Amino acid sequence: MRKTPLDEWIARKIRGGQDSPSPLSRNEIDRYQFEKIRETVDYAPRNSPFYRRLLEGRSGSELKGLNDLVSFPFTTGDDIRESALRFLCVSQDEIARVVTLNTSGTTGVSKRLFFTADDLELTVDFFHHGMSTLISPGQKVLILLPGDKKDSVGDLLKRGLARMDVEGIVHGPVRDVDNTISDIMKFSADCLVGIPTQVLWIARTAGGVIPAGRIKSVLLSTDYVPQAVVRELESRWHCPVFAHFGMTETGLGCAVECEVRSGYHIREADFYVEIVDPETGQTCREGQAGEIVFTTLTRRGMPLIRYRTGDISHFMTEPCPCGSVLGRLGTVAGRLDGRVPLGKDHTVTIIDLDESLFPIEGLINYSAEVVRGDGKTRLVLFLYAGTSTDLKIAKAAREAASSIPGVRQAIAEGLLEVPLPYFSTENQFTTGVGKRRIGQGMIMGDG
Repeated sequence: MRKTPLDEWIARKIRGGQDSPSPLSRNEIDRYQFEKIRETVDYAPRNSPFYRRLLEGRSGSELKGLNDLVSFPFTTGDDIRESALRFLCVSQDEIARVVTLNTSGTTGVSKRLFFTADDLELTVDFFHHGMSTLISPGQKVLILLPGDKKDSVGDLLKRGLARMDVEGIVHGPVRDVDNTISDIMKFSADCLVGIPTQVLWIARTAGGVIPAGRIKSVLLSTDYVPQAVVRELESRWHCPVFAHFGMTETGLGCAVECEVRSGYHIREADFYVEIVDPETGQTCREGQAGEIVFTTLTRRGMPLIRYRTGDISHFMTEPCPCGSVLGRLGTVAGRLDGRVPLGKDHTVTIIDLDESLFPIEGLINYSAEVVRGDGKTRLVLFLYAGTSTDLKIAKAAREAASSIPGVRQAIAEGLLEVPLPYFSTENQFTTGVGKRRIGQGMIMGDG
């Protein structure tokens, strides 16, 4: 089993670009991260009006160890929405890329993230080395992510691939699945990088058009990766399916699986990651699930200190069989806002629905809504199955949803009804490129 290439890459970064025959050690990483955290805690208040106020009177010198960072306040998405420009540590002339993230919240205020050319280079470098786990020089990657603009995620990935003599072909998100299938065959794509539900759409539409063995590997990103989708793709195409965790706030890249595919190896030269109890903010016990919180270590345009992501995961405690000493995140188990109450102590999550519904043959995507009124609560499903409106799919979906423990118990106690699902022919379920999340009183299958 080959060790993740991130080990060697991070070792060089930590050692100032110097090659060394000695393997990377955990103590070496910890020392490096401690130094970088102290630098960041000094740099941000000195240059950012936001952090100057938030960390007034604090300095890196008060940190005696990595664990001392827990005494510093969190940064949140609302902070960025309210005062993004106050986060800047450089002049706006030095900003190479601004990314605006629309919000599904009630304020309607978007988040804006700012990156210098050097910040973007860090991401290109990560893509270069992270992708070498699943692709080899001379192969081709069809990129099913936005890439029409300079420095967009698809563009950055293409540039990273070029450094390892791999051709990245920016196709963009799937809009016309038949056209995408045609491009896979026309370009003889060896690897696909895309959104889980969109790659599933390709697999279930292509049938035998894409023969087993044509696709050598798949990387799923930008959203929670349902294991049901991974199993389906591996079964159809007989290839390994990898998962990546990242968000715009992390500069689009943060952690990726190795050949073992058991946990995401973290980009620890650029990020310090914590897992905290979302209710108390306290550090979780080793292996306990909680909210992912990160601090940037090398970003200069818009550094973030103890940023709360809203995503749920845990640290893997056992060593990775690949031999890496890098920290690993376990499966990202959705978002804090991804749990909807059904009455009393019963709940349903987007992950519950994903793992129950996606094994249904013919289903491509879905949305779901918890509707309350007239003294009743209903879990209403909207299915997307291409042009099909097969009643068997609808019945299977209702049965699968009704079998989710929290749903089943709510039904048994007369608190919930699950009517026969509706079909949607609208393409909106297949073209969303953001994370699936649950809004107020509503569970979204994509968006």
